[in-house]
Amino acid sequence: MRFHRGVCNGAARMLAILLASSLLSSLAFGDVGQKILGLDHKDRIPDQYIVVMKDDQQAMSTFSLRDRMEIRMQRLEAMQERMQGMFGVRIQKRFQKLLGGFVVKASRWDVEEIAADDEVAFVEADRIVSINATQKSATWGIDRIDSREGRDGAYNYNYTGRGVHAYIIDTGVLSSHNEFSGRMGQGYSSISDGRGSEDCNGHGTHVAGTVGGSTYGVAKEVTIHGVRVLGCNGSGSNSGVIAGVEWVAENAIKPAVANMSLGGGASSALDRAVEKAIDAGITFVVAAGNSSANACGSSPARVADAITVGSTDSSDRRSSFSNYGSCVDIFAPGSSITSAGTRSSNATATLSGTSMASPHVAGAAALILEADPKASAAQVTRTMIAQATSGAISSVGSGSPNLFLFTSPSGGDTPDPEPDPDPEPNPDPDPCSGCDIYSDSLSGTDDYMYAGEEYYSSPSFVAKLKGPASADFDLSLQKYSWFWGWRTVARSEGASSDETIEYSGSSGDYRWVVYSASGEGAFTLTVE
Repeated sequence: MRFHRGVCNGAARMLAILLASSLLSSLAFGDVGQKILGLDHKDRIPDQYIVVMKDDQQAMSTFSLRDRMEIRMQRLEAMQERMQGMFGVRIQKRFQKLLGGFVVKASRWDVEEIAADDEVAFVEADRIVSINATQKSATWGIDRIDSREGRDGAYNYNYTGRGVHAYIIDTGVLSSHNEFSGRMGQGYSSISDGRGSEDCNGHGTHVAGTVGGSTYGVAKEVTIHGVRVLGCNGSGSNSGVIAGVEWVAENAIKPAVANMSLGGGASSALDRAVEKAIDAGITFVVAAGNSSANACGSSPARVADAITVGSTDSSDRRSSFSNYGSCVDIFAPGSSITSAGTRSSNATATLSGTSMASPHVAGAAALILEADPKASAAQVTRTMIAQATSGAISSVGSGSPNLFLFTSPSGGDTPDPEPDPDPEPNPDPDPCSGCDIYSDSLSGTDDYMYAGEEYYSSPSFVAKLKGPASADFDLSLQKYSWFWGWRTVARSEGASSDETIEYSGSSGDYRWVVYSASGEGAFTLTVE
């Protein structure tokens, strides 16, 4: 993707940057309409807050990517100096890449003043984030996911995840374990205890073993990266987790998948960080949680573009502890899973939790990415959902999809769907000649689909959406910016399911979004 610089350069360019930074940094303690989130969370860290700044897209739209990054850093530095000078607060961490914010030690009164600043989007109380696993016995997981039903004592595969990089955002990974011999990549730690990315808890190593262990792994030749955000006791701060997500977004070698077998209550800051990392081209797989409750109340489980995983037991029932609901995308084995342990370089451990289900899916994502290294996160999700086994799980939980992970031996090949016994007639069987045609269906209100994500050097589109007469489907066009992520550049939102967009613009990556404002059914999108 190319970015074009304006006319100003040298001293004039720096003056423009400084003026813009000064304008954006002007102190304006106006309405105290900013929310301070998470004050009632039971695991909040006293007097520690995550401050997230606003993205002023209009003010910086005329600047190049490099200039915008400089302005953003200057805004952060100016605001931190202002906060320290006015309130004497202590800055703990900076988030320059994803959030545009920082972590601060401050009193409740000071935080209310900080939240009133017009440059602040919101402030969130930092909190403790923990792993979710309990000790059990027996092994069976990878034997189950390679078949539509039952187990045969073998795991069949044609892909191994070779060339794909898996980032385990967890308690670290024991790099000397034989399961990962010769396949450990660069790691990171937000825990300041001198251990680096090495695991002193066991959870992260177990998770990594399921993702890509040579014996217990789904993707047996994937490169493993330990991203240590939880300490030896299995817990850490929300801000530390965000720092790990930011490191992955900035340093990931693609194709890449990240696994987050952790979570807690809802966190807008963590959600935003994960969303932006996905926009940067990384597939994120997250655990649904172990509270036997609706996963939509947990972060990062509720992030729409992440793959959220619930747990099943060896009898194909939803595990008694597993969260459920519409925020869950798929289920995978999570009860009594044996994988790598940390007592020695060949140790094993048996654990249960959605923490154990999620890495099965992360490993499957690595197989898909090996088969199609250029696949976007959305395409990985679509392929995985399309090839999942439907109707295999009992007691799936209210609102949950009855979809069980299936690792097709062909890797990323999506199986042909079974024919609809009563298909809806095609509203336009031959809509155009030489155009792109996308056909799919939406399951109900607020469901959506992405289509046609690719790069265009001279984009000029005429897009027509045809959907059910009984529904109201909307159409929008989004363009990707490394700095801002996906942004809507055109939309059509009439009262019916027939929408048209005509658009011409600059080069870049574009995608279409079909959204159900109400109703369900099949649609056809044609793009000339």
